Amino acid sequence: MTEPRYAQTPADLPDLAQTLQMSGLEFMQKVLAGDLPAPPISNTLSFGLHEVAEGRAVFRGQAEFAHCNPMGGVHGGWYGTILDSAMACACMTTVPKGHWYTTLEYKVNIVRPLPVGLMVECIGEVQHSGRATAVSRGEIRGLGDGKLYATGSTTCIIMKG
Repeated sequence: MTEPRYAQTPADLPDLAQTLQMSGLEFMQKVLAGDLPAPPISNTLSFGLHEVAEGRAVFRGQAEFAHCNPMGGVHGGWYGTILDSAMACACMTTVPKGHWYTTLEYKVNIVRPLPVGLMVECIGEVQHSGRATAVSRGEIRGLGDGKLYATGSTTCIIMKG
């Protein structure tokens, strides 16, 4: 895995025509290799793509104090964003050339509070990928303690370009 190159402006992101020239797996492999920029949200929320394979995407990251709610706990949006990224990118790896996807809905179940600064791994795995939709599940686990912190599920729509 190379150090990610983050998009700084909308012009840095690949356009849809460029994306449609490759399969979803090829696209994700290019992001992992640094040939395509990582989305700016992953820089803002301190996580990034760590591994990708067909039907699977793994992100690693750590919530920081800047990601806390008014009570000092990690904001639920942080859990949701890393889960959405892993689960949806897992779906992306199954999208054929000439197609693209977007998240239709996702659900998050927070199991326990995530300590600020704990490095976590978020794994998304596809359960179904068809012509029009893909479904995946995900989980966030602490790298240091192995504990389960959250689970999730998503449905993505697959569209022809």
